[in-house]
Amino acid sequence: MDIFVVIPAYNEEKRIRQVLNDLSLLPYKIVVVDDASTDNTSEIVATYSNVALLRHKVNRDQGAALQTGNQYVLSKGADLIVHFDADGQFLSKEIADVIRPILEENYDIVFGSRFLDKKSDIPTLKKKVIFPLARLVNRVFLGIKTSDPQSGFRAMTREVAERINIEQDGKAHCSEIMAKAFEYKLKIKEVPITVIYHEFGQSMSHGFKILKDILFSKISK
Repeated sequence: MDIFVVIPAYNEEKRIRQVLNDLSLLPYKIVVVDDASTDNTSEIVATYSNVALLRHKVNRDQGAALQTGNQYVLSKGADLIVHFDADGQFLSKEIADVIRPILEENYDIVFGSRFLDKKSDIPTLKKKVIFPLARLVNRVFLGIKTSDPQSGFRAMTREVAERINIEQDGKAHCSEIMAKAFEYKLKIKEVPITVIYHEFGQSMSHGFKILKDILFSKISK
């Protein structure tokens, strides 16, 4: 079985080397989509002979980078696709936990969650304001019933990736993927993951932009 890890990256020269070092110890094929970084992200990735590097000519944001990665790995025969971040927030060893329900229990798509058994040191504003609001919007407007409303750590089968076309170029792609998974009545599971916050990472205005993107996409359909 060909398992591909797709990593969207934008200006991640400080942390992507460690991410790739950790992933290189595991039996997965790695693809990095550099979303028109202005630092040395691409140059660092290019030093890894075992990593495929794709580049956007203009910055299109994370959702667009993931869709580019999905299309590429599908063309290379991927059986299972993992979405993973370039900033070192996720643990590479937990990929095994995320893909296990697909391999052993025939789930279609698995979402990592910060709100299950494992404890992540979530910044207070995210934990108390942004995430509860995002969870409410997901449930009311999109019919999503998950504990984590915006996790970027997920795995899906080839068939799911072929069916779910990511149309939200920005961070709202997380909710879009979840919404389509529920709409298509896929076999869905959440598993606990650890998230390490190196810095705050998402302002209140950024969080509200995601909510606006979700609402606008839903209303405009």
